Amino acid sequence: MTSTRIRPAAETAEETAEETTEETAAENVEETAADSGAEPEAETGGRAARERIADLVERYFLSLDDPDEELDDAWAAALFTGDALVAFPMSRHEGAAGLPAYHRAALSAFAATQHAGSRAVVVLDGERATLRANLISTHVHHARNARPQGDLPPLLATGTFVDGEARRTPRGWRLSRLSFRLLWADGSPPPAAPPGGREPVRG
Repeated sequence: MTSTRIRPAAETAEETAEETTEETAAENVEETAADSGAEPEAETGGRAARERIADLVERYFLSLDDPDEELDDAWAAALFTGDALVAFPMSRHEGAAGLPAYHRAALSAFAATQHAGSRAVVVLDGERATLRANLISTHVHHARNARPQGDLPPLLATGTFVDGEARRTPRGWRLSRLSFRLLWADGSPPPAAPPGGREPVRG
């Protein structure tokens, strides 16, 4: 005949208390992590990368509008990969070589510009990333082209959809492609460059 040992109520209560204490401790750890905003290490690193790439796009737009910004080889190296492609609605340039001069010529078609864009939405894929943003650009015509001296209204405003790519390099994240698709325009483009000159390329 098999005998069954009846466990004292005290032992059962003691084990239940221990289990409850362990569960409560685990819940407290989870709540503390949630309250502190802690994220898994991978997610934290991904967020930082997305922020750095979005910052590159914003720095690019700001540099186009700042008259004190020097668009030179150092500027290009800080923002772009060596094989970067920049494609505006009217023209494009590929490669870091000549990229500063390309932008300086484009900007010279206007007296001033202002680019107001949304924060880029960045999707990471290992060492590469894609990005999207909206952009409204205001271009101020030179006085010689705008009324009353010229025939154009004073401003050319455009709305563009920006999509691009970025790549992680030994120097950090850099933009490898920026493409601008024209959605709408209000105003007139600047006059064509004289024979032998460069045609305006800004969108």
